[in-house]
Parts: sequence; structure tokens; C-alpha cells
Amino acid sequence: MANLRDIQKRIKSIKNTQQITKAMKMVAAAKLRRAQDAITEARPYADKMSQVIKSLALRTKSNMHPLLEVRPPKNVAIIVLTSDRGLCGSFNSAILKQTEEFIRVNKDKYEKVSIVALSKRANDYFKKRGFNILAHHEGILNDTSYQSATIVSEELKRLFLEKELDEVHVAYTQFKSAISSNVVLNQLLPLSSENHDDEIKEGVIEYIFEPSATEILSDLLNRHIVTQIQRAMLDSVASEHGARMTAMDAATNNATDMIKKYTLIYNRARQAAITTELVEIVSGAEALKG
Repeated sequence: MANLRDIQKRIKSIKNTQQITKAMKMVAAAKLRRAQDAITEARPYADKMSQVIKSLALRTKSNMHPLLEVRPPKNVAIIVLTSDRGLCGSFNSAILKQTEEFIRVNKDKYEKVSIVALSKRANDYFKKRGFNILAHHEGILNDTSYQSATIVSEELKRLFLEKELDEVHVAYTQFKSAISSNVVLNQLLPLSSENHDDEIKEGVIEYIFEPSATEILSDLLNRHIVTQIQRAMLDSVASEHGARMTAMDAATNNATDMIKKYTLIYNRARQAAITTELVEIVSGAEALKG
């Protein structure tokens, strides 16, 4: 009977775990809805901002803004967005491995690579592997507001303008759906005016700017950097909740399968124990008759 008690304890333990994973799935689903609405609303603005900036950059080449200055990439920073907590499947490992692979491929191109970790997992991972941590903002993804993105943006802009950094990249997980996302690694500074082939082929359309295009570009560039960082934060948070919801759903289903398996084992063991007892009783009765 001790074996039966062990199986009962195992079943009870799995049921308790299943309740936790089911609750975590529901919490992640609720947070995902809000995060999905936020990135859906922010993405068109961020995309259009990037388009406008690149279009303006084509018109102001003669008066290049300092944030557009391209120089040999000796010192590079990568903003890495993961989660502060685990239990979200391969969400963290995918972005960390992709970032590390990017660094490995470009190791001959860059003299020094620094990490700006916007989460605990990214900071722990790269710090353990000996990378230079330029900044660590644990918990910042709990507040994906424009103000939070500005905190990150201002420090990076200062380092870029003072030529302590030559390039700034951002690595994050782009949200597509609750079950689909992909790792993205984009260059944030200096801003590239590439991917405007259509405009170049057709000829740059002339607009009347008030004030000048250079002044407008200067103002929009600052907004653009903050907007792209905030967009990465919103994408990352939505992807994290989607990954956690999917992972907890899979864990809940696995727990159901395990409960069925151990219940079957328990019933078989219980039936065997009952059969053994019956055989002993019958054998004892037969012995008394003799």
C-alpha cells in the first residue's frame, strides 16, 4: 500500500502544479490582450516616423545631422530586451542566442561591443559570459511608456554624440501573434537612409518646409529614437506574454496527460493489491477447510 500512497501523492502534486500553470496562463492571456492592443496602436506611428525620417535625411545630405553621422564602428552598443522572469518557453534563449551570434559574426568588424540590458535575464546572461554591461535597467519593461524609453534614449544619444559609441543596435522579439514571433536586430544609430530606392529612382519630391527641413529633421530624430525604443519595448512585452501563455498552456496539457498516466498506474496497482488480498483470503479459507 505504500506504493499506492506514493502514487496518490504524485497525482496530488501534479494537480497542484496544474492549477498554478492554468492560473499563470490566464494571467498571461489577460496581460497579452493589453500588450497586443498597445503594440498594434504604436506600430503604424513608429513605421511612419521611420519613413519620414529617412525621407527627410535624403533632402538634408548637405547639412548632415550629428545623429546621422556614419563613422568606422569601433565601439558598438546593443540594446537587448528579454524578460525579467522565466517560464516563457524559448523566448529568452532565442533573443540571447541571436544577439550572441550577431556579435560572433561581427567580431572582426567591431573593436568593442557593450550591452545595454533592459531586463534581468539579459544582464545575467552577458555578465556571466564576460561582456561589458554599459547599462542595466531591470524592471523598466514594467512601464513601457514614452518616458521610460526616453531614459534609455538620452544616455545612448549622449554617448553617440560624444563619439564614445559609433553604432547602436537594438535586439528584441517582434510580436506577430500569441503563438508567433521572431527575433529582430536593427540598427538604431546612426540612422540609415537605405530602403528608399523607390524615392531615389523616381526623384526626390520637393516639399516646402516651415521651418527648414534640417530643423524638422533635428526635432524628429530625437522623437524617432525614443519611438523606436518604445516600439521595441512594446513588441518585447507582448511577445513575452504570448510566449508565457503558450508555455503555460503546454504545461497544463502535459499535467493533464501525466495525471491520466498516473491514475491508470494507480488503478492497476490498486487492482493488483485487491486481487492479491482476495487470493490470500481464498487461500486462507481453503486451508481452514483442509
